[in-house]
Amino acid sequence: MTQISSGSTPASAPKPRRPRPQVMRLTDAAAQRITELTQRADSEIVGLRVGVKNGGCAGQSYTVEYAHEIRPTDEVVEDKGVKILVDPKAVLFLLGTEMDYKADKMQAQFVFNNPNQISACGCGESVELRPAKIDG
Repeated sequence: MTQISSGSTPASAPKPRRPRPQVMRLTDAAAQRITELTQRADSEIVGLRVGVKNGGCAGQSYTVEYAHEIRPTDEVVEDKGVKILVDPKAVLFLLGTEMDYKADKMQAQFVFNNPNQISACGCGESVELRPAKIDG
């Protein structure tokens, strides 16, 4: 007589998928600033769209713009009550990034603390990024 243990899984059963990591997280200052921007915008804003574009002396720069709609391909990040929509082409470059907001006497801007950033140009307008390494 053959017994089958109730705790075993067949060898052909697929491995459970590990949860997807959150692409970005926000500091309290960034979340507060995004809330302020969306509340005083001229039209309905669903959040901010964040991406990466080629250009600048270091090769790439971050982009931030109002998002009026959620596109089917957007990676939606909800953190601290606000939404960030990440361009799908930028996900690997932004994985693990913390978005902050800094204001001083001379300027106010969103700042990206990105573990995938290799270098930045001297003027601070562009960066060099490498895609995040994903454990298989």
